Amino acid sequence: MSLHDRIEFVFISFIHDKMYSLFMDANKMLLAAGLKKGYSVLEVGCGPGFFTLPAAEIVGDKGIIYANDVNPFAIKKVDKKILKSGLNNVQTMLEDVTETTLKEQSINLVFFFGVIHSLMNILEKTLKEMHRILNAEGSIVIQKGKQSTTVLVERVEGSGLFKLVEEKKRMLIFEKI
Repeated sequence: MSLHDRIEFVFISFIHDKMYSLFMDANKMLLAAGLKKGYSVLEVGCGPGFFTLPAAEIVGDKGIIYANDVNPFAIKKVDKKILKSGLNNVQTMLEDVTETTLKEQSINLVFFFGVIHSLMNILEKTLKEMHRILNAEGSIVIQKGKQSTTVLVERVEGSGLFKLVEEKKRMLIFEKI
């Protein structure tokens, strides 16, 4: 990673760690997204981990959070937070979300919070992988951003893999078909 990437990540970390909590409640968002005790959850684009630890607390000891990112600085930061928290139900994953090492049908829910804009060019491949890893009742939850909701829904439903079932609290919830 370049110096530019490192500086950008420091800035993103500051925003996530110091500013996000002023505007959003991670627990409320995660509960609204459908996280439950005992769930296996993939967090796509975990960044510095604003949602990671609250998600781990919600799913509890019988659940697991897979915190995915392609940025090694993000994974290092989340690993430090995990160690400091004492939680043992989080596994970080430094890998491309279009080809994860997760087992087929092993995940209950995937959430994309604050990251969908950076995946639009690889959305089709990402959706295929999410479909592979989600169990039969699995869902994906996408936090709406600046992109058109209509276009995003058309692209996700157009994959033939997911259907929109609910829109709430700036989130789109899709079920696996």
